[in-house]
Amino acid sequence: MPTPYLLLFFAVLAETIGTSALQASNQFTRLVPSVLVVVAYGLAFYLLGKTLAFMPVGIVYAIWSGLGIVLIAAIGYFVFGQTLDLPALFGISLILIGILVIHLFSKATGH
Repeated sequence: MPTPYLLLFFAVLAETIGTSALQASNQFTRLVPSVLVVVAYGLAFYLLGKTLAFMPVGIVYAIWSGLGIVLIAAIGYFVFGQTLDLPALFGISLILIGILVIHLFSKATGH
């Protein structure tokens, strides 16, 4: 995996950790998850900015937001007990297909 994709992967991972901590912070009433939100989002945006040196912003943001949605939906389901109905699962699968199309077929990603 080329360096821009590694940077983007870790940016998405940090953003996912930050969003999960946001849920766990109980509206910023719990200190440790609240601090984790700030640190994780800071790291996520730093890595996202580094990724933009190699890839176009539209492609980076499409992958960033799409993977973030999929990961947070999975975490919401498995960790926080939130339910996903058939339309939600269908929509998430379309997001994954879109990410794959961008990665496999777009010349704008520079792979």
